[in-house]
Amino acid sequence: MDLQTRKLNLISYLAQLQDEKFIERIEKFILRKQEHTSDFKPFTVDELIHRIEQSENNFKNGKFKTQDELERLSANW
Repeated sequence: MDLQTRKLNLISYLAQLQDEKFIERIEKFILRKQEHTSDFKPFTVDELIHRIEQSENNFKNGKFKTQDELERLSANW
């Protein structure tokens, strides 16, 4: 199911809801998410370069996980 269809289904579901407390909980959740997203700041160019250098060093020193290892780990989530 694509994102647009999911959004439309959600709108349809919300339009039919009669439980005011549940709608209040949804509103609080959405407002809380919006407040938290404003706290995020984009990385500076220097920060990005530092992260790239750190990642390259980790790779050279064998400090990484393969795709297979990540898939095995995530299977237990």
